[in-house]
Parts: sequence; C-alpha cells; structure tokens
Amino acid sequence: MIFVYKIISPFFCCEVRFVSLQPHNSNKLLFCMTFSIRPATTADFPSVLAIIKELALFEKAPEKVTNSVQQMIEEQDCFQCFVAETEQKKIVGISLFYFAYYTWVGKSLYLDDLYVLEEYRKQGIASALLRKVFEVAHEENCKRVRWQVLNWNINAIQLYEKCGATIDNEWSNCDFDRKGIVEFKIG
Repeated sequence: MIFVYKIISPFFCCEVRFVSLQPHNSNKLLFCMTFSIRPATTADFPSVLAIIKELALFEKAPEKVTNSVQQMIEEQDCFQCFVAETEQKKIVGISLFYFAYYTWVGKSLYLDDLYVLEEYRKQGIASALLRKVFEVAHEENCKRVRWQVLNWNINAIQLYEKCGATIDNEWSNCDFDRKGIVEFKIG
C-alpha cells in the first residue's frame, strides 16, 4: 500500500491518494482512489445526515436519530463538519464536531461523529478526517479532544489506540432527550 497525502490548503482541504498493489510484489493496481477532505456546506447536509443515519444503524440505534436537514441548517452555528469526498463528488465520510468547555482543562473540541461508509473503509479516510479535526483543535488552542466509541467497535478502538488516545472505561453517559428536558424534575 502507498499513501500520498497532499495538503491543498494549509487549514481546510487535503487530497489523499490511496494505491493498493496486489500481493506478492505484483505491479498490478487493484484500485487507486483519490479523495479530498473539506469543510461541509449546507448543500452537503442531506449527505451528512444520510451518513449520520447509517452510523446510527451501524451502532444499532437508528430510531434515535431525530435530526433533519432543516434542523441542521437552523443550528449550523452549533457545529462544524468535514466531509471526505471522492473524485466523483460522492461524500463517503464525515467528522462532525463542536467546541466545548471542560472545567478541568478549559476549551476543548468534542468529536461527535467520525464515520466512513463501509465500502470506503481501510483506505485512510477516517485517519485523514481525524487528522483535520486535530488540526482545528491545534489551531484553536484546545486543551482536549474528546469523543466516544462503543466498546464493541474494535476497528475504531484499534485506530484510536494507534493514534495514542486514552480509552476511558470508567465514566458513564447521562442523557436526557428533548422530552426529558421539558419534563425534568428533581426531588
């Protein structure tokens, strides 16, 4: 395998060419794919939402996605997103994130979704998307980057550990949906 990583613009776009050679020193190409990583636009939101829904299906929780393209448009100031796009202009992966403030360390970046369509995995796309997120975190002087991974998603865990992430098995999530927020009572 040969990876060529070329930065097109220092902050927002990159191009990655992936070349896979047949085993046993054959010079025959199996495939060569070029993709770019760029900031999502509102025109990308239908594709981004479709990928979010595929991620929810992968995570065995498709019924939990209540977001819509219209809601994303209305709330676009709340998040940022990079898309991985093929030469044919097909969006095949996303990294969606927002800034948070953690009292122990300060300004941080929370990576909400990192997902690549199944048929495009193992080609460096997730790594390229993750790299762009870390460039933003560095540029924005974030003190932490945080995200979640399901404990059964071994491929993702291996990628994150390979990058040097600390996987914390001690903390549990506490969530309220919209109805729970409206009906919240204590005591």
